[in-house]
Amino acid sequence: MDPEEPPSGSSQTTAELQQNLRAMKRRQRPVRLLFEIPKSRIIEDPLSKHVVYEVVVMRSGSFDSRRVSVERRYSDFLHLHHRLTEQFQEELEDVVLPRKHLTGNFTAELISERRVALQDYLAHLYGVRCVRHSPLFSDFFTDQEQRRAHGLLRAGQFSAAVEQLQVVLEIQEKLLPWQRPALIVPTLSALAVCHRDLEEPEKAFAAAHRALPPVRRYGLKDHRAGLLELLLDVGYQLGRPVAQVQEELTALRDAERGEVSLRSLKEIVVQEFL
Repeated sequence: MDPEEPPSGSSQTTAELQQNLRAMKRRQRPVRLLFEIPKSRIIEDPLSKHVVYEVVVMRSGSFDSRRVSVERRYSDFLHLHHRLTEQFQEELEDVVLPRKHLTGNFTAELISERRVALQDYLAHLYGVRCVRHSPLFSDFFTDQEQRRAHGLLRAGQFSAAVEQLQVVLEIQEKLLPWQRPALIVPTLSALAVCHRDLEEPEKAFAAAHRALPPVRRYGLKDHRAGLLELLLDVGYQLGRPVAQVQEELTALRDAERGEVSLRSLKEIVVQEFL
Protein backbone atom coordinates (compact mmCIF):
# COMPACT_ATOMS: atom_id res chain seq x y z
CA MET A 1 0.00 0.00 0.00
CA ASP A 2 1.18 3.52 -0.78
CA PRO A 3 2.61 4.91 2.50
CA GLU A 4 0.85 8.24 1.88
CA GLU A 5 -2.55 6.66 1.12
CA PRO A 6 -5.06 6.94 4.04
CA PRO A 7 -5.87 3.62 5.70
CA SER A 8 -8.90 1.81 4.30
CA GLY A 9 -11.88 0.94 6.49
CA SER A 10 -10.64 -2.65 6.86
CA SER A 11 -7.19 -1.58 8.09
CA GLN A 12 -8.36 1.09 10.56
CA THR A 13 -8.28 0.30 14.23
CA THR A 14 -11.43 0.31 16.31
CA ALA A 15 -10.32 3.53 18.00
CA GLU A 16 -9.79 5.22 14.63
CA LEU A 17 -13.20 4.10 13.39
CA GLN A 18 -14.87 5.42 16.53
CA GLN A 19 -13.02 8.72 16.24
CA ASN A 20 -14.07 9.11 12.60
CA LEU A 21 -17.67 8.29 13.50
CA ARG A 22 -17.70 10.93 16.25
CA ALA A 23 -16.26 13.51 13.84
CA MET A 24 -18.93 12.66 11.26
CA LYS A 25 -21.70 13.02 13.83
CA ARG A 26 -20.35 16.42 14.87
CA ARG A 27 -20.42 17.57 11.23
CA GLN A 28 -23.99 16.29 10.82
CA ARG A 29 -25.49 17.69 14.01
CA PRO A 30 -29.17 18.42 13.40
CA VAL A 31 -30.22 22.04 13.49
CA ARG A 32 -32.43 22.81 16.46
CA LEU A 33 -33.95 25.93 17.91
CA LEU A 34 -32.90 27.32 21.25
CA PHE A 35 -34.90 29.81 23.25
CA GLU A 36 -33.50 32.14 25.86
CA ILE A 37 -35.31 34.68 28.01
CA PRO A 38 -32.29 36.58 29.34
CA LYS A 39 -34.14 39.56 30.77
CA SER A 40 -37.46 41.21 31.44
CA ARG A 41 -38.74 44.66 32.22
CA ILE A 42 -41.74 46.19 33.92
CA ILE A 43 -43.91 48.53 31.89
CA GLU A 44 -46.09 50.86 33.88
CA ASP A 45 -48.57 53.48 32.75
CA PRO A 46 -51.44 55.28 34.50
CA LEU A 47 -53.91 52.46 33.77
CA SER A 48 -51.86 49.27 33.89
CA LYS A 49 -48.63 47.59 34.89
CA HIS A 50 -47.18 44.47 33.33
CA VAL A 51 -43.95 42.56 32.67
CA VAL A 52 -42.55 41.90 29.22
CA TYR A 53 -39.99 39.17 28.60
CA GLU A 54 -37.29 39.30 25.94
CA VAL A 55 -37.44 36.04 23.96
CA VAL A 56 -34.27 35.26 21.99
CA VAL A 57 -34.47 32.72 19.16
CA MET A 58 -31.27 30.96 18.04
CA ARG A 59 -30.27 27.94 16.02
CA SER A 60 -28.03 25.23 17.38
CA GLY A 61 -26.12 22.68 15.32
CA SER A 62 -24.50 25.45 13.27
CA PHE A 63 -22.91 28.77 14.07
CA ASP A 64 -25.65 31.35 14.51
CA SER A 65 -24.45 34.88 15.09
CA ARG A 66 -27.90 36.43 14.71
CA ARG A 67 -29.52 36.63 18.12
CA VAL A 68 -32.88 38.01 17.13
CA SER A 69 -35.44 38.69 19.85
CA VAL A 70 -39.01 39.79 20.48
CA GLU A 71 -40.84 40.89 23.62
CA ARG A 72 -43.84 38.99 24.94
CA ARG A 73 -46.13 39.32 27.96
CA TYR A 74 -47.29 36.43 30.11
CA SER A 75 -50.74 36.86 28.54
CA ASP A 76 -49.18 36.12 25.12
CA PHE A 77 -47.83 32.81 26.42
CA LEU A 78 -51.23 32.06 27.95
CA HIS A 79 -53.00 32.77 24.65
CA LEU A 80 -50.55 30.51 22.80
CA HIS A 81 -51.07 27.72 25.32
CA HIS A 82 -54.86 27.87 25.04
CA ARG A 83 -54.76 27.79 21.24
CA LEU A 84 -52.28 24.91 21.14
CA THR A 85 -54.16 22.78 23.67
CA GLU A 86 -57.33 23.21 21.63
CA GLN A 87 -55.59 21.42 18.75
CA PHE A 88 -53.07 19.18 20.52
CA GLN A 89 -54.58 18.43 23.90
CA GLU A 90 -53.30 14.86 24.08
CA GLU A 91 -49.81 15.69 22.82
CA LEU A 92 -49.45 18.55 25.34
CA GLU A 93 -50.75 16.61 28.31
CA ASP A 94 -47.38 16.79 30.07
CA VAL A 95 -46.43 20.33 28.99
CA VAL A 96 -47.37 22.79 31.71
CA LEU A 97 -47.47 26.56 31.40
CA PRO A 98 -46.18 28.33 34.53
CA ARG A 99 -49.25 29.49 36.42
CA LYS A 100 -50.18 33.10 36.96
CA HIS A 101 -49.85 34.41 40.51
CA LEU A 102 -52.61 36.56 41.95
CA THR A 103 -50.23 38.53 44.17
CA GLY A 104 -46.55 39.42 44.12
CA ASN A 105 -46.32 39.40 40.33
CA PHE A 106 -43.79 42.22 40.25
CA THR A 107 -41.23 41.04 42.80
CA ALA A 108 -37.76 40.49 41.35
CA GLU A 109 -37.68 36.91 42.63
CA LEU A 110 -40.98 35.91 41.05
CA ILE A 111 -40.17 37.59 37.74
CA SER A 112 -36.83 35.76 37.61
CA GLU A 113 -38.47 32.41 38.39
CA ARG A 114 -41.12 32.93 35.76
CA ARG A 115 -38.52 33.99 33.19
CA VAL A 116 -36.69 30.67 33.58
CA ALA A 117 -39.95 28.71 33.64
CA LEU A 118 -41.20 30.33 30.42
CA GLN A 119 -37.87 29.58 28.76
CA ASP A 120 -38.25 25.90 29.72
CA TYR A 121 -41.87 25.98 28.53
CA LEU A 122 -40.82 27.06 25.02
CA ALA A 123 -38.20 24.31 24.93
CA HIS A 124 -40.83 21.72 25.89
CA LEU A 125 -43.21 23.01 23.21
CA TYR A 126 -40.48 22.79 20.60
CA GLY A 127 -39.88 19.18 21.64
CA VAL A 128 -43.40 18.25 20.51
CA ARG A 129 -43.23 17.58 16.77
CA CYS A 130 -46.78 18.63 15.88
CA VAL A 131 -46.31 21.91 17.77
CA ARG A 132 -43.04 22.99 16.17
CA HIS A 133 -44.61 22.35 12.74
CA SER A 134 -47.76 24.28 13.63
CA PRO A 135 -48.34 27.82 12.28
CA LEU A 136 -49.53 28.73 15.79
CA PHE A 137 -45.98 28.23 17.06
CA SER A 138 -44.37 30.44 14.42
CA ASP A 139 -47.10 33.08 14.77
CA PHE A 140 -46.24 33.47 18.45
CA PHE A 141 -42.80 34.80 17.50
CA THR A 142 -43.79 36.97 14.52
CA ASP A 143 -47.46 37.95 14.45
CA GLN A 144 -47.23 41.08 16.62
CA GLU A 145 -44.23 42.42 14.71
CA GLN A 146 -45.84 41.51 11.39
CA ARG A 147 -49.00 43.43 12.24
CA ARG A 148 -46.98 46.38 13.51
CA ALA A 149 -44.92 46.43 10.32
CA HIS A 150 -47.95 46.34 8.07
CA GLY A 151 -49.55 49.12 10.10
CA LEU A 152 -46.44 51.24 9.55
CA LEU A 153 -46.48 50.36 5.85
CA ARG A 154 -50.12 51.45 5.53
CA ALA A 155 -49.18 54.72 7.26
CA GLY A 156 -46.38 55.31 4.74
CA GLN A 157 -43.63 54.84 7.36
CA PHE A 158 -41.61 52.54 5.15
CA SER A 159 -38.23 52.76 6.92
CA ALA A 160 -39.79 51.83 10.28
CA ALA A 161 -41.75 49.05 8.58
CA VAL A 162 -38.55 47.61 7.10
CA GLU A 163 -36.95 47.43 10.57
CA GLN A 164 -39.87 45.37 11.89
CA LEU A 165 -40.04 43.19 8.78
CA GLN A 166 -36.32 42.36 9.04
CA VAL A 167 -36.88 41.04 12.58
CA VAL A 168 -39.81 38.96 11.33
CA LEU A 169 -37.81 37.60 8.39
CA GLU A 170 -34.84 36.61 10.55
CA ILE A 171 -37.08 34.64 12.91
CA GLN A 172 -38.96 33.03 10.03
CA GLU A 173 -35.67 31.96 8.46
CA LYS A 174 -34.77 30.20 11.69
CA LEU A 175 -38.18 28.47 11.69
CA LEU A 176 -38.08 27.38 8.04
CA PRO A 177 -36.82 23.81 8.62
CA TRP A 178 -40.14 23.16 10.40
CA GLN A 179 -42.47 25.50 8.49
CA ARG A 180 -43.51 25.72 4.85
CA PRO A 181 -41.33 28.07 2.76
CA ALA A 182 -44.52 30.02 1.95
CA LEU A 183 -44.21 31.40 5.50
CA ILE A 184 -41.84 34.12 4.28
CA VAL A 185 -43.88 35.22 1.24
CA PRO A 186 -45.93 37.99 2.96
CA THR A 187 -42.79 39.32 4.65
CA LEU A 188 -40.69 39.40 1.49
CA SER A 189 -43.59 40.92 -0.46
CA ALA A 190 -43.95 43.70 2.12
CA LEU A 191 -40.18 44.30 2.05
CA ALA A 192 -40.26 44.54 -1.75
CA VAL A 193 -43.03 47.14 -1.58
CA CYS A 194 -41.25 49.16 1.11
CA HIS A 195 -37.91 49.15 -0.69
CA ARG A 196 -39.53 50.23 -3.96
CA ASP A 197 -41.29 53.13 -2.23
CA LEU A 198 -38.01 54.04 -0.52
CA GLU A 199 -36.42 54.15 -4.00
CA GLU A 200 -34.17 51.17 -3.26
CA PRO A 201 -34.77 49.17 -6.44
CA GLU A 202 -31.95 46.64 -5.93
CA LYS A 203 -33.35 45.61 -2.53
CA ALA A 204 -36.91 45.58 -3.89
CA PHE A 205 -35.85 43.34 -6.79
CA ALA A 206 -33.93 40.97 -4.47
CA ALA A 207 -36.87 40.57 -2.04
CA ALA A 208 -39.39 39.96 -4.83
CA HIS A 209 -37.06 37.55 -6.62
CA ARG A 210 -36.58 35.52 -3.44
CA ALA A 211 -40.33 35.35 -2.78
CA LEU A 212 -41.14 34.00 -6.23
CA PRO A 213 -40.05 30.31 -5.89
CA PRO A 214 -42.30 29.48 -2.89
CA VAL A 215 -45.12 31.46 -4.52
CA ARG A 216 -44.84 29.28 -7.64
CA ARG A 217 -44.52 26.10 -5.59
CA TYR A 218 -47.63 26.71 -3.50
CA GLY A 219 -49.76 28.26 -6.24
CA LEU A 220 -50.20 31.70 -4.68
CA LYS A 221 -51.58 33.25 -7.85
CA ASP A 222 -52.33 36.75 -6.59
CA HIS A 223 -48.89 37.16 -5.03
CA ARG A 224 -47.28 35.65 -8.12
CA ALA A 225 -48.86 38.17 -10.48
CA GLY A 226 -48.05 41.06 -8.13
CA LEU A 227 -44.44 39.96 -7.69
CA LEU A 228 -43.93 39.46 -11.43
CA GLU A 229 -45.37 42.90 -12.11
CA LEU A 230 -43.03 44.48 -9.55
CA LEU A 231 -40.03 42.56 -10.93
CA LEU A 232 -40.93 43.73 -14.41
CA ASP A 233 -41.23 47.37 -13.35
CA VAL A 234 -38.10 47.42 -11.17
CA GLY A 235 -36.17 45.26 -13.63
CA TYR A 236 -36.69 47.81 -16.40
CA GLN A 237 -35.51 50.52 -14.01
CA LEU A 238 -32.33 48.56 -13.22
CA GLY A 239 -31.68 47.54 -16.81
CA ARG A 240 -32.14 43.83 -16.00
CA PRO A 241 -33.27 41.31 -18.65
CA VAL A 242 -37.00 40.94 -17.99
CA ALA A 243 -38.30 39.19 -21.12
CA GLN A 244 -38.88 35.92 -19.22
CA VAL A 245 -40.68 37.78 -16.43
CA GLN A 246 -42.97 39.38 -19.02
CA GLU A 247 -43.64 36.02 -20.66
CA GLU A 248 -44.47 34.37 -17.31
CA LEU A 249 -46.83 37.19 -16.31
CA THR A 250 -48.62 37.10 -19.68
CA ALA A 251 -48.92 33.30 -19.59
CA LEU A 252 -50.25 33.39 -16.02
CA ARG A 253 -52.94 35.92 -16.84
CA ASP A 254 -53.91 34.13 -20.06
CA ALA A 255 -54.14 30.75 -18.31
CA GLU A 256 -55.98 32.06 -15.26
CA ARG A 257 -58.15 34.68 -16.93
CA GLY A 258 -60.68 36.00 -14.45
CA GLU A 259 -59.04 34.10 -11.54
CA VAL A 260 -55.88 36.14 -11.06
CA SER A 261 -56.26 39.42 -9.21
CA LEU A 262 -55.36 42.57 -11.11
CA ARG A 263 -54.29 44.24 -7.86
CA SER A 264 -50.72 45.42 -7.54
CA LEU A 265 -48.44 43.83 -4.97
CA LYS A 266 -48.81 46.92 -2.78
CA GLU A 267 -52.61 46.62 -2.89
CA ILE A 268 -52.30 42.98 -1.82
CA VAL A 269 -49.82 43.73 0.97
CA VAL A 270 -51.79 46.57 2.56
CA GLN A 271 -54.78 44.23 2.99
CA GLU A 272 -52.77 41.64 4.93
CA PHE A 273 -52.59 41.47 8.73
CA LEU A 274 -55.42 43.93 9.30
